[in-house]
Amino acid sequence: MAKSLQKLQARKLRRIGRSIGEIAGELKVSKSSVSLWCSDIDLTPEQVANLIEREGKGAAKGRQMAARLRKAERKQRVDKFCEIGLKKIGHLTNRERFLVGASLYWAEGSKKTREVMFANSEPEMILLFLRWLIENILITPERIYCRIGINQEHEHRINVIEQYWSRVTGIPLQRFKKTILRKVKIRKIYENPDDYYGTLYVTVKCGTNLNYEILGYIEGLKLAA
Repeated sequence: MAKSLQKLQARKLRRIGRSIGEIAGELKVSKSSVSLWCSDIDLTPEQVANLIEREGKGAAKGRQMAARLRKAERKQRVDKFCEIGLKKIGHLTNRERFLVGASLYWAEGSKKTREVMFANSEPEMILLFLRWLIENILITPERIYCRIGINQEHEHRINVIEQYWSRVTGIPLQRFKKTILRKVKIRKIYENPDDYYGTLYVTVKCGTNLNYEILGYIEGLKLAA
């Protein structure tokens, strides 16, 4: 397009309220050229208001796009280091899993009672602890019992929550003790309240001696630290 024709087109677009940037993009010329060609054209108050509104929306879209890009970059970084972590952990030997289980109990297990009781809300951690009990400590599954603790606001979901934990653990509901209802304010905010399943307590029947033994494992970890 000849320069003179571009100038005429630019002035025409400017008179109908198009922005300098919009005109430059449409005609594929520099913003400085458009600004020079249209320097004597005054926009009406309505046109100025429309431009401000459009530019504001554009800025919002720009911020949204930037946020999406940051989120995508963050996900790539997380995935990268997650892959590194998976490679470093690899397959656990029997002894390594034994040490991990003892450490889990040190962190989340009951140490002030004479029973073996481990509590957590993460299914993966519960499953790791159960595997530790069965494969490392050689506890028969029939000796393992569960109890759920939930906020009283979810009392109407008791059956759903009990069935959820039974599916996760593979432990039949007959070995679940009566659910505990707590009268405390929930601190964690769930986007979907139905994603709340409370805390699962895993106990071992006739586990007094085992409790003492596990406390010995913990003492061993302390000395080895």
